[in-house]
Amino acid sequence: MGKSSHDSIGFRAWYYFRMGWSTYFAFIFAAINTLTVTYYLAIENYPSLKEIFPSFEVYIIIICSIGIPLLTIIGYVHYKRTKARKAEVDILIETNPYVLRTLVNSDMLVILNLKILSLLQSIGSEKLTDDQKKEMKKINDELLEFTKTRKFRGTKDLEYFKNIDRKWFD
Repeated sequence: MGKSSHDSIGFRAWYYFRMGWSTYFAFIFAAINTLTVTYYLAIENYPSLKEIFPSFEVYIIIICSIGIPLLTIIGYVHYKRTKARKAEVDILIETNPYVLRTLVNSDMLVILNLKILSLLQSIGSEKLTDDQKKEMKKINDELLEFTKTRKFRGTKDLEYFKNIDRKWFD
């Protein structure tokens, strides 16, 4: 077995540092820097722009009230409406064998469970009550139907996941 995650504390700390730096510090620093530079180098030197943005505070309020919703929409479009996010996920799967292994293992477990259900039905059909037989058949049919109709580009897996606790544990 490989080293535990505690053996690589230095790399873990480096990863957390980079996440904190790029997600929080660099983002906030870049936003403040951009607002300051654009106001004091561009807007303050042009009287027509100075009329629209009479002070730095007004400039920040106007730019933030436009920029935050605009960038939120751009982020939404990036994740939901473009092929850019699909490319990111494809790269993640190509470069991270754990993600791909999880997907493959999940599919293998579904197939294995279907086979076990089928064998249990044939072995124990005399010993099962009618209700147990009906329940096994129902689960078997639902899983078979699910595995036949789901596609990687479809929403069937997500729908299944959202309803999984309601489906089997009621």
